[in-house]
Amino acid sequence: MGCGGEVPGRRPPRGQTEPGPRGADSMDSAGAWIFLLSLGAVGGQNISARIGEPLLLNCKGAPRKPPQQLEWKLNTGRTEAWKVVAGQGGPLDSVARVLPNGSLLLPSVGIEDEGIFRCRAVNRAGRETKSNYRVRVYQIPRKPEILDPASEWGVPGKPGPPTGPVPSQVGTCVVDGGYPAGAVCWHLNGKVLTPDGKGTSVREETRRDPETGLYRVESTLTVVPARGGPPRLAFSCSYVPLPGHGRALHSGSPIRPSVWEPLQEVRLTMRPEGGSVGAGEDVTLTCEAPARPPPRLHWLKDGSPLEAPPGPVLLLAAVGPEQAGTYTCVATGRDQNQRESSVGLSVRLTGWCGPSSVGGRTLQTLALVLGVLGALGAMALVAGIVLWRRRRRQLGEERKPPESQEEEERAELNQPESEEAESSPGQ
Repeated sequence: MGCGGEVPGRRPPRGQTEPGPRGADSMDSAGAWIFLLSLGAVGGQNISARIGEPLLLNCKGAPRKPPQQLEWKLNTGRTEAWKVVAGQGGPLDSVARVLPNGSLLLPSVGIEDEGIFRCRAVNRAGRETKSNYRVRVYQIPRKPEILDPASEWGVPGKPGPPTGPVPSQVGTCVVDGGYPAGAVCWHLNGKVLTPDGKGTSVREETRRDPETGLYRVESTLTVVPARGGPPRLAFSCSYVPLPGHGRALHSGSPIRPSVWEPLQEVRLTMRPEGGSVGAGEDVTLTCEAPARPPPRLHWLKDGSPLEAPPGPVLLLAAVGPEQAGTYTCVATGRDQNQRESSVGLSVRLTGWCGPSSVGGRTLQTLALVLGVLGALGAMALVAGIVLWRRRRRQLGEERKPPESQEEEERAELNQPESEEAESSPGQ
């Protein structure tokens, strides 16, 4: 196919400036066409001329004024061999004529004017000069257009028959009214699609208009869709005037088919793994349903709809016995085809403090800490009471000696009176 490695741009070749647009059907830079069409010619000077426009060839070394000794010969599609361009009234006068300054003028270049032009001139000093021109003509085609474009890009849900997967036709790129015939390049997301005969194939047909001689190129692209490809596709085609030389220069508008990848399977995973968790733990269920566009998801518990927001993740916080059961993720594809996957959840009651507990192990730890702190507070209170009573008893003992001393003094004072009472009867 001879395509370049990038999508056509608006940058002209080095050393040339980009002219203004000539119309809706003109390419970005006619100079780029001249640059490409001049490749491959050997010997002489290469000239590229647009069909329908005038072409002027200079005869080097010819005197600007008569008398002149020069001769123009040409070998083109209009002649079977070399022909000499005579002066006025010659057979080729309507095609090419020699001007007074020795130049050769072609008023309107056609496809038949492709060929070689030679001029031999002798100046007044007798020195001979020869000029050779290899002329190639071109016509800018209309903008490439993709006919019968694919509006939807369907990826097969299951492997194809034994002969291989079924290919899908992207469209037919038509380039009309160009010369030379050239070739069509296909691009996917800005990169050139190279036919490999397996996943990508191109069928190209070239036809020539018998009246104008211009070409019409039709290129049909067929690609085998693959799962897991880019989510967005942009196919475009471009035109290369000379296959194998340079990049594509004339591009059309891309088509962007919607990608459809049918739903095949649903994968449901649970964290923590194993299906059995302790009461109070958090459980996360993740549902994977690869398809494009993304399918709709909803959740079931023991076959009944679960009051949970639709989405691929279901979070069960601090599970209890009432949350044990079978959880199912149901995916509905664009074609209303449904797939589902289930997983069982059992809850162990070890260390369970009831439905009102929140956090499970965290509350157990908190209760243990509070219990230890309460025991330490009670012990501190008992120790304070004991110390307070002991202190009070010590204060009481310090006050007793003065009272006992007064009692002894009283006893001594009462003793003489007793003795006198005992001695009085004896007398």
